[in-house]
Amino acid sequence: MPTTDPAAERLRLMAVHAHPDDESSKGAASTAHYVAEGVDVVVVTCTGGERGDVLNPALAHDPAVLADLPAIRRAEMDRAREILGVQQRWLGFVDSGWVEDYVHDDASSSALPEGCFARMDVGIAAEPLAALIREFRPHVVTTYDESGGYPHPDHIMCHLVTMAALDAAADPGVAPQLGAPWAVPKVYYHRGFNKPRFVALHQATLDAGLESPFQEWLDRWVDRPEDQDVVTTRIPCADYFGVRDDALRAHATQIDPDGWWFQVPMDIQTAAWPTEDFQLVRSTAPAADSENDLFAGLRDGLPDPAAG
Repeated sequence: MPTTDPAAERLRLMAVHAHPDDESSKGAASTAHYVAEGVDVVVVTCTGGERGDVLNPALAHDPAVLADLPAIRRAEMDRAREILGVQQRWLGFVDSGWVEDYVHDDASSSALPEGCFARMDVGIAAEPLAALIREFRPHVVTTYDESGGYPHPDHIMCHLVTMAALDAAADPGVAPQLGAPWAVPKVYYHRGFNKPRFVALHQATLDAGLESPFQEWLDRWVDRPEDQDVVTTRIPCADYFGVRDDALRAHATQIDPDGWWFQVPMDIQTAAWPTEDFQLVRSTAPAADSENDLFAGLRDGLPDPAAG
């Protein structure tokens, strides 16, 4: 965690994710880019991924994997953390499992296992994250949108808990035992799963005479008005796509090394879409119409959110 010495003040980024492997599939190249720049980065992982399926065919029937998947997923997270160069903290909640077309309401949640993350009271689940925010004092927090990016119960809960924790951490009247209040200057949603990106990668792959892994995605894509023109921030981070892929492969139970993640050659990816994309949703800094830096508006003298 960062020093409290103002002379040693550095930019700090907190990325809040639902499961181990999410930090490597969403925003990992940007994370590696900022680590290389000298930014303090902490990944917060809400659950242990205990109910995730083994998606790598080479490991799907391995007795050692099936005997203790939670321990293996923690070891995978340790390796991914080393590759990305980040700090990492577990919130310690229990994976809720996948439910198709999940909606966060009493009816849907009641179908989930007792005691899982998505069935917790949001305010209670937000407390440990609020404490981490007050301890780490991030200038930027990234997380998922209201839909979770896709409707996994834990991704939706991750959004709800993150936003509640941001509010609680900033409020001096809330849980003073959790530390001095800290209002995060900038908050972003991940927007990597956006149609223009998939279209660009799809077309570039076809133009190279290769089969595109994005055809099925585009065939079943449903355009929603709320998803139009939401990207505000594109981080140029193509130099770190290889680091991203190495971190993904570290989650060997979750990632098939021969799967669609890795089917588009790197030179096509870097030429067709060399950024990772985000949506700025909260900011106390001056906001431009478009950004190429999560810390835009914060670099000319760090703000002191606790003083507000």
